[in-house]
Amino acid sequence: MELGDYVIVRTYSAGVFAGTLKSRKGKETVLRAARRLWYWDGAASLSQLAQSGTSKPERCKFPELVSELVLTEAIEILAVTDVGRASIEGVPIWKQ
Repeated sequence: MELGDYVIVRTYSAGVFAGTLKSRKGKETVLRAARRLWYWDGAASLSQLAQSGTSKPERCKFPELVSELVLTEAIEILAVTDVGRASIEGVPIWKQ
């Protein structure tokens, strides 16, 4: 992965996020235009979500994006395909 790539990051305790990779040093990862992937359906795993997206976007719970996010305990970083990115970005913003 390179800086500027769209990725999914799974953290130790903060959850899962998708966004543009700004920087990475050890376990610290900074994302731009990031969304928390609070709940997903229509993909069996994060790997499938990264590759194929979700087949059930209406059932996913992805809140609005934040301009920048520092994740201090990144334990998995997945490259996201153009198809996966379009699917993630197409999920309606979940609000309460």
